[in-house]
Amino acid sequence: MSSQMSAIELLKLGNQGRTKPFLNEYWPQILGVAFGVGAATAINFGTRRPPFSGIQKHVLLAGGITALLTYVQKKRDEYFAEKDAVYRHYVELHPEDFPEPERKKIGDILEPWVPVR
Repeated sequence: MSSQMSAIELLKLGNQGRTKPFLNEYWPQILGVAFGVGAATAINFGTRRPPFSGIQKHVLLAGGITALLTYVQKKRDEYFAEKDAVYRHYVELHPEDFPEPERKKIGDILEPWVPVR
C-alpha cells in the first residue's frame, strides 16, 4: 500500500494485503485453555483435592471457555465490520468533507539542526 493514495482509495482496498497478528488471531484459544485449566485447578485447590484430579473438569472448562471467547471474538469482528462499512459509506457519500491533505517535504517541517556552543 502506498502512502500516496487518497483516503477513498485506501478505503476501497479493504483488507487486501493485511494479515492479523498471531496473538489477535488465536487469543480466544490461548486464553480459553489458560483460564479453563486455571479455573479447574483453582476449584480443586479450594476443595482440597490434587491440582489435576478430575481431568474431565479441566477439559470441559477449557473447551467451554474457548468456545465462549471464540463466539465473542466473532461477534466483535462482525460489529467492527459493520461499523467500518457505515464509515466507508459516509466517506463515499461526502468526499467534500475529507479533502486530500497537502504533502509536505521534511525540509519544510523540520528546521536545520545547529549545535549550541
